[in-house]
Amino acid sequence: MTAIGTRSIRSAAGRLRRAARPVARWWFTPIPLARVALLRAAVYLFVVYDIFNYTNDVIPHGYTPELYQPTLIARLLRLPPLPPEWGELLRVVIVAGSLLAVSGRLSRLAGWTVAVAYLVWVLNSQGFGYVSHDHLALTVAVWVLPTIGRARYTDGGSSEAAGWAFRCIQVAVIATYFGSACMKWIRNGSPAAWANSAVFTWAIMRRGTDLVRWTLEVPALLPVAQWGLLIAEFLSPVVLFLRGRWLALSITFFLAFHFVTWRALGIHFLPTVICWLAFMPLERAVPAVRRRLARLRRQGRQPADAEAVA
Repeated sequence: MTAIGTRSIRSAAGRLRRAARPVARWWFTPIPLARVALLRAAVYLFVVYDIFNYTNDVIPHGYTPELYQPTLIARLLRLPPLPPEWGELLRVVIVAGSLLAVSGRLSRLAGWTVAVAYLVWVLNSQGFGYVSHDHLALTVAVWVLPTIGRARYTDGGSSEAAGWAFRCIQVAVIATYFGSACMKWIRNGSPAAWANSAVFTWAIMRRGTDLVRWTLEVPALLPVAQWGLLIAEFLSPVVLFLRGRWLALSITFFLAFHFVTWRALGIHFLPTVICWLAFMPLERAVPAVRRRLARLRRQGRQPADAEAVA
């Protein structure tokens, strides 16, 4: 190999390294460990709530295994339908592992146990005719949080491993919206075909509350709302690169959207809403709570002090 060829290879490698640095910084931006502890508690407590309230059909599914139609991941993993007794055991494992993970003890062991058990639980729940894409980010969260290791609510340090895990959760949150927009395009032939359809009209007629039924009397309003939703979903990846006030406004927009759809149509998307916490500076809540508790303790001591003076 000539000297010129060697220099060219080194130059190309140098350019590649320089180009990769911003990407690496984006994926591995250090995250405060206190934020990890708070998000971990929110995610695992919601997992427990989820298996008893939203994906609570796994055990009943065990009585009709002939209806099982596994999704792609379940087929690749060769997961069979769960008998009722296995569903009961799996639920106990998820609850015990989640509570242990919230406590901060054996965080990796508890986290990996919940990750495997919850994936099997969700795949079984969604293998009987309904796939709820609002569980995408939550499922990713339980798989990446164990990679961080120990994190306490009072930790003052930060972690690049936490940065990677949080970025994975954030990407999964945004993929929920962008993927939804892409599916609208694929299933309807073009984005305009969905945006100009009567899907909102159908949804409101089927399950709308008094909060939105009046919109049926304004025919031009619902297509505008559909276009607005579609544009917001296609633009959602921009949120991954926002900071400060713009990020806060974007989070507020999507959470407000979910609040309105919940009140108007009964569609809550709570698993995704919980994972929006990965975008928030949760660690700022710890000092605020400490100050509040200290203030309450001082107020509680005041009557005793007054009596001692008297």
